[in-house]
Amino acid sequence: MADVNRGNRPLSPHLQVYRPQLNSITSILVRITGNAMLVSAFLLVWWLIGAASGADYFARVDGLVTSFLGDIVLTLSVLGLWYHALGGLRHLIWDTGRGLDLKTADMMGWGMLGGSVVLTVITLLAI
Repeated sequence: MADVNRGNRPLSPHLQVYRPQLNSITSILVRITGNAMLVSAFLLVWWLIGAASGADYFARVDGLVTSFLGDIVLTLSVLGLWYHALGGLRHLIWDTGRGLDLKTADMMGWGMLGGSVVLTVITLLAI
């Protein structure tokens, strides 16, 4: 590599320089919820394996999944699923070239946050 004298400045923007914006935070949360849903999928597969393994093992797995801790994990999974879905919808809209101005992008970001909570509550009430 060439030895380039860049002075005493950072090579890329750092968190100390830029204030986090709604769009950057919602984008990061979409990535986090995508990874968290992978963990939820493993929990569902474990529950299905427990159902196929026999009554005793299924009782243990089902006891954990339906416990208070399991209810919290599954509720957060539903929230993450709705949030991630709304984030995908937002990206589909952006892919058409619409909603790219700052005001509309911020409105869609707040819509993702509020919409995921409202849709989660509706989903939990429907169960």
